[in-house]
Amino acid sequence: MKQIISIICMLPFVASAQVVKLEGAKVHQYKQVGETKLFLHVYNPDGHKDSDRKPAIVFFFGGGWNGGTPKQFEPHCQYLSQRGMVAITAEYRVKSRNKTTPFECVKDGKSAIRWVRANANKLGVDPSRIAAGGGSAGGHVAAATGNCPGLEEKEEDKKVRSRPEALVLFNPVYDNSSKGYGYDRVKARWKEISPMHNISEGAPPTIVFLGTKDKLIPVETAQEYDRRMKAIGSRSELYLYKDATHGFFNKGKKGDYYPDTIAKMDKFFVSLGWLTGLLNKKKES
Repeated sequence: MKQIISIICMLPFVASAQVVKLEGAKVHQYKQVGETKLFLHVYNPDGHKDSDRKPAIVFFFGGGWNGGTPKQFEPHCQYLSQRGMVAITAEYRVKSRNKTTPFECVKDGKSAIRWVRANANKLGVDPSRIAAGGGSAGGHVAAATGNCPGLEEKEEDKKVRSRPEALVLFNPVYDNSSKGYGYDRVKARWKEISPMHNISEGAPPTIVFLGTKDKLIPVETAQEYDRRMKAIGSRSELYLYKDATHGFFNKGKKGDYYPDTIAKMDKFFVSLGWLTGLLNKKKES
């Protein structure tokens, strides 16, 4: 009887330690908060070596800061790793599993970027070429790592930067004001976590994909973000997809949006000098 009770008591901790399994990905723990361990799922190019210095990207899943899974960006990681990047899809704390707020989500995002940079020599990554990407709330996390100061874990080494060098954003939440999305989750602190209201000189080059019928992210918001980026001299590319709705970019969604967004993302990295050669048409589809 005592043994049964012991096993039952251990179940929550065993569950919290379970790792999402993604085929072909190497798993690295980048953070632990209490009993919660957070992992990165890393896809390497063929023949990759620790001594390489490849560009990298860390993706953050969507789900309203409430749920979601790193599997969302598995196709993007598989594609980019075949193109020569170290592509990573990250776990981070969310409300449904960890009773957290968007502030913890952003802290985890910054921790993930910092961990990759701090371990660049072990991962075969160029620490000066790390991008962040994401969709919806995950797009917010990525955009916040690139724009919002602060929101760092106190015990981490701030000498290692948590800011990415480029952003790839799919229908991202980047206005947390009362006129934007998620204000009820952040309220009086909205401005410190709202990427659009923290754009400053040196903001990373950014590419954004948005559907014109997105009910959460107005086209006007995306256009204002684009305007503010260009006003400070930072590169900004905005692609609007007629009649597309929220989440349109995901693989398997109706329409040809996924391959088109993949192609534009590829060209974006080629233009930055992070990728070379021709678009991988086979992996794109």
